[in-house]
Formats: sequence, structure tokens, C-alpha cells
Amino acid sequence: MNIFYKIEDVAKMVGLTKRTLRYYEEIGLMTPPDRSEGGFRLYTEAHVERLKKLINARDVLGFSLQELQQYVSMSEEFINQRDEIKQTEDRELRLQKINELEQTVDRQLELIDLKLEKMKNMRSEIHLLKGKITEAKSKYKQE
Repeated sequence: MNIFYKIEDVAKMVGLTKRTLRYYEEIGLMTPPDRSEGGFRLYTEAHVERLKKLINARDVLGFSLQELQQYVSMSEEFINQRDEIKQTEDRELRLQKINELEQTVDRQLELIDLKLEKMKNMRSEIHLLKGKITEAKSKYKQE
């Protein structure tokens, strides 16, 4: 039996506002949940887990909403490709699908690498600034 959660419960569980949950649904980051007879959203554990993954990608990787959409799209593509591989018996076709799966993972890695490169550049700029501050401090100490 499935356990269903109301939007208030999910918002508390994942630390988002109800408005943000509706917005994520609106822009396609989340699949719309079923609704009760009264029209209330009924979220499942799968919705909660997906939200946790989104929040993790947003917080850990610093993804914008657009990057999150790309990342989620690639993750869904990965799941579909993996399922296709499991159902494919033909050796050649299976190898072709494994190659497609690898390309999807490579695109995910590129997205993460791009974010890491931006972070490295920003870190370097801040290190340069810190060096200038240290120089200024030592100048004033010598005077």
C-alpha cells in the first residue's frame, strides 16, 4: 500500500516551501502527483526521493534551475536507457544501447565538470584578492 503525503508534509520533509514545490511541478522538475477527490496533491515516497536528489544537486553542485532541468532530463534518460538495455536480448543492439548510456553519463559529467571549472576560476580570483590583502597588510605593518 502506498503512503501519500500532503504538500505541507512534503514541504516540511524536504525543507522547501509549498510554493516552490508547485513551481518545480510547473517547470517540469517534478512529475505532478495524483490528486485526492478534493483536489489535494498526493505525493508519494518517489516524489520525496526525487526532491531530495534535486535539492542535493542544487546545493552540492550549485545548479541553477536550468541546469537542474538538464540534469534531471539526463537522469531520466539514463533510467530509460538502462531499462531498455535490460529488456534487449540482441547482442548488437544491447551494445549500441550501452554506448548511448555511456554518452548520457558523459554529458552528465560534462555538466558537473563545467560547474567545477567555474568554481575553480572563482576560487583562484578570491586567492588573488587574498594575496593582495596580505601584501597591503604587510606594507602597513612596515610603516
